[in-house]
Amino acid sequence: MSTDELRGAVTIEEVAAAAGVSRSTVSRVVNGSTAVSPTALEAVNRAITELNYVPNRAARSLARRQTLAIALVVPEDTTRFFGDPFFAAVVSGINARISRSDYVLNLILANDDPRDKTTSYLRSGAVDGAVIVSHHTSDTFIDRIAASVPVVYGGRPVRERDNDYYVDVDNVAGGRVATQHLIDGGRRRIASITGPLTMPAGVDRLQGYREAIAAAGLEEAAIEDGNFTVQGGARAMQRILEAGVEFDGLFVASDLMARGALTTLAQAGIRVPQDVGIVGFDDSPVATTVTPALTTVRQPSYGQGEQMVSILLELLHGGRPPHVTMLDTELIVRDSA
Repeated sequence: MSTDELRGAVTIEEVAAAAGVSRSTVSRVVNGSTAVSPTALEAVNRAITELNYVPNRAARSLARRQTLAIALVVPEDTTRFFGDPFFAAVVSGINARISRSDYVLNLILANDDPRDKTTSYLRSGAVDGAVIVSHHTSDTFIDRIAASVPVVYGGRPVRERDNDYYVDVDNVAGGRVATQHLIDGGRRRIASITGPLTMPAGVDRLQGYREAIAAAGLEEAAIEDGNFTVQGGARAMQRILEAGVEFDGLFVASDLMARGALTTLAQAGIRVPQDVGIVGFDDSPVATTVTPALTTVRQPSYGQGEQMVSILLELLHGGRPPHVTMLDTELIVRDSA
């Protein structure tokens, strides 16, 4: 039997003594709180390594009535979730932040919940809180989840309330900058392929497009919903062409939809950017795999995932984070406009 086994498990008090900090500081480090100075964080982590300290998760969970689990709820089907690079980036950020805490992540894909299975599961005490990404006006079960556990939304909630917490990108500014780039490039008949207008991101990016068009004294050429998918973007582009609308610029509210639009334009013999300039949104890997390479609006999806978890952990530890965290977008200029 080893010396460690003979003397018993290392306690949190021993770690605190070795690090020269308080017991509460060690607890904050172990639980992933950001309310710790860099010096204290380094000292505690060094002591944890040297003493081979293993937190007693079960005992802490029972004492605090915590599960040390967080749910990621995505109201989408599996095809959409696994096919959209946006979700991969957000989940990577979420996982990176959770890995620095004591919590584990439960992924729940629930694009429809007619029997309230998801709501019942979360209400049962199976998790301490939830982060919710990509919700629509039809997702009414989300409200019931928010009434039962602490929730942080990825993006502005469909029905925003004063006590909601969310992390969003400035979609209005992103749509405006994208459209302005087309205007500055001499485009005067600018159409748009939007995301679903049942989602705040779709609404806000369209608002940004409209603000830029109005400020320039131009008229909207055409607006079609592409459902944030490749196929939807292709079909929306086809509808614009079949309507006989004249346009020389196109703002597409996601890179996936832009890929579909580019395919439709190529099949119709319309050149990009010579005949039509295109700006997308996301700066996902799609942007550099299409031809021509896509000018697009970068959104910090990975950072959004990290921020969501940081805010939820702060809530769970009794903190008072900001209700609204807004992240900036950035125009990335390539070959399509």
